[in-house]
Amino acid sequence: MGGVLGSYGHGYTLGLQEVHLGLKLDGCAPKGIAQVVLGTFLTEGEEGTYVCNELLSTKESAQMYAERLAELASHLGFDGWLLNMEVSLHSNQIPNLKEFVNHLTLTMHSSVPGSLVIWYDSVTDDGSLYYQNQLNKYNKPFFDICDGIFANYFWQENFPKLSADVAGDRKYDVYMGIDVFGRGTFGGGGWNTNFALDVIKKADVSAAIFAPGWVYETKQKPNFETAQNRWWGLVEKSWGLVRKYPVTLPFYSNFDQGRGNHITVDGINISNASWCNLSSQGLQPQLEYDDSTVNSIQVLVDLKENSYSGGANITFHGTLQSNSHFQKTIFQADLLLTKSPIRVTYSVKSDRNSLLGLVLHVTSTTMNENVSILAAPQGMNHLSQKFGKIVPTTEKNGSSPGWIIHEFTIDMNGYTLTEIRAMCYRQDHKLTLNSRPLGRDLTGDNYSAILGHVTVTTLDYKPSFPLSNSWLVSGEYINLKSSTKGDSKLLSVKISWKLKEGNDYSAFSHYNVYVENVSKVKEYIGVAHVNYFYVSELVVPSGTSSFKFIIQVCNVDGTNQKLDESPYFQLKV
Repeated sequence: MGGVLGSYGHGYTLGLQEVHLGLKLDGCAPKGIAQVVLGTFLTEGEEGTYVCNELLSTKESAQMYAERLAELASHLGFDGWLLNMEVSLHSNQIPNLKEFVNHLTLTMHSSVPGSLVIWYDSVTDDGSLYYQNQLNKYNKPFFDICDGIFANYFWQENFPKLSADVAGDRKYDVYMGIDVFGRGTFGGGGWNTNFALDVIKKADVSAAIFAPGWVYETKQKPNFETAQNRWWGLVEKSWGLVRKYPVTLPFYSNFDQGRGNHITVDGINISNASWCNLSSQGLQPQLEYDDSTVNSIQVLVDLKENSYSGGANITFHGTLQSNSHFQKTIFQADLLLTKSPIRVTYSVKSDRNSLLGLVLHVTSTTMNENVSILAAPQGMNHLSQKFGKIVPTTEKNGSSPGWIIHEFTIDMNGYTLTEIRAMCYRQDHKLTLNSRPLGRDLTGDNYSAILGHVTVTTLDYKPSFPLSNSWLVSGEYINLKSSTKGDSKLLSVKISWKLKEGNDYSAFSHYNVYVENVSKVKEYIGVAHVNYFYVSELVVPSGTSSFKFIIQVCNVDGTNQKLDESPYFQLKV
C-alpha cells in the first residue's frame, strides 16, 4: 500500500520562491521513510511568471537555484520539496525546467539522505498550465526525474488505476490529490474523504490529502478534539494503520500533540500559557474512534486536564460497573523481546475506585502461542482465566499530588510484543495503598482516570545525563535596551550549548529553558529541540544585576535532568 501525503500550514515569501513549511508524508514504505517534512516551492500569477523567467533563463541559473533550495532544506532541517509551478511557460523553457527538477532531486539526495522532491500536476511537457488529474504522458517527463507526483484533485474514479498503469513499478510514487474542503475533489471531501481514499487504496497508489485543517477551520461539531478524532478515524478505517511502535527501545510517549494550554514536567505544571510547537509532538496513541454511545468509557487524547508531561494525556471517562473491566488499544507494536527483561512504567491520576492497568499482548511463532499479560496495581485474581499471566505493579507517588507512577517487569524471551492496551476496572473493597487516597471519590458507577505517559525500556537500562560542567554554554547577540514601561529594561540574547567532548546528542529529545533571578525563582521560558535558544525582549526589572539561564536536558526516555544539576549560563545585566 502507498503512503499518505498531507498538506498543512501557510507560506512565506523568501527570495525567488514562496516556501510553505508543513507538508508531511507518512507511511512511505517503499522508500523506507516513516515520515518526512517538505517545503513547497510555489510560483503563480504575474510574479510567478517573472520568477520562472529568471529561474529558467539558462541551464546554469536552473542549476544554481536548485542548489540554493537544497542548501535551504539542509540548513533548516526539512526533507525536500514539493514543486508547484502554476504558471504557463514557453516551450523553450522546458529543457531548463527539466534541468532544474533533475538537478534539485540529485542535489537533495546527495545533501539530505532520504529526501524527496515531488512534482505537482500543473505544467505539462509543452509548458501549458493544464492539470491532468492523473499521471500520463503529458506530465510523466517530470515524474521520471524526481521522486513522485502530486496529482491534482479533479480526478475521476478510474484515474488512480490509469496512473498506476503508467507508473509501473513506481506506482507508490503517485499521490492522488484529495481536497478536504471539496471544491471538485472526488467524493466531495469533508466527512466523505474516505470515499476517495477507498478508490485510491483499491488502485494501490498513494494519496495526497490537502487541508485536513478543514475540521478546525470550519468548526466541526461538537468540538475540535472529537471531530478531529472522528475524521482521522475515517482515514484509519479506509487505510488501516501503517506504523507500529514500539519497535525499538527505549520507547516513550506522553501523547503530546505539539500544542496545548499548559506544560508540565514530571506532573508539575510549569506554564499555563497556550502554545503550539509541532516539534514537541510525541508518538500518538493508536486510538480507534468510537461513537460515544457504543462504549461506556469515552477515551480521548485530552489537552484540558493537567498532564504528567508536556500538554496532553489520555482520559478515560464514563461508567463502569463494579468488578467489570474495559480495554482500549493504545499502541500496536512489533518489538522482539530478548533475554533482557523489559521494564514498563506508566503514570495515572484517578478517583479512588477507578483503577487503570496495562495489558500486553505477546506472540511466539516458534511456539505458536499468544499470551495476554495483565499488569495492574490491585489483585485481579477473578480475571485470571482471561489472561495468560497477571503481573502486579509497584507504585509510588509522583512529584505532583494525584499522580501515581506504576512499574512492572516481564521476561518473555523470544516473544514479540504486538499490542499495548489500557484496562479500566473497579473494585468495591476498601483500598489500603497509602498512595491511593490522593484521588477523589465518585458516586455510583462513574469512572474517571488519566494516563499520563508510557515508557518501555530494558531492565538494565539506566538513564544518565552529562555533568553540568561537561557543557560549554555561551551567549551572543546580547542586546539590552530601555523599556517603554517604567525603569525596567528588555534583554535579547542567543544562548548556545554543546558538549566539551563528543557530539552525540541522540539520547536527548529536547531542552527545557528556565531563567532564574537573584531571588532564586526559576521561570520556564521555552523549549529547544536544537542546541540553541533565542530569548527575545525578556523584561529585566529595575535593580536586577544578573540572570541565570538553566538548560534542562531531557532524555528520549522521558526522564529530565534535575534543575540544580543542569548546565547554565550566568549573564550580568
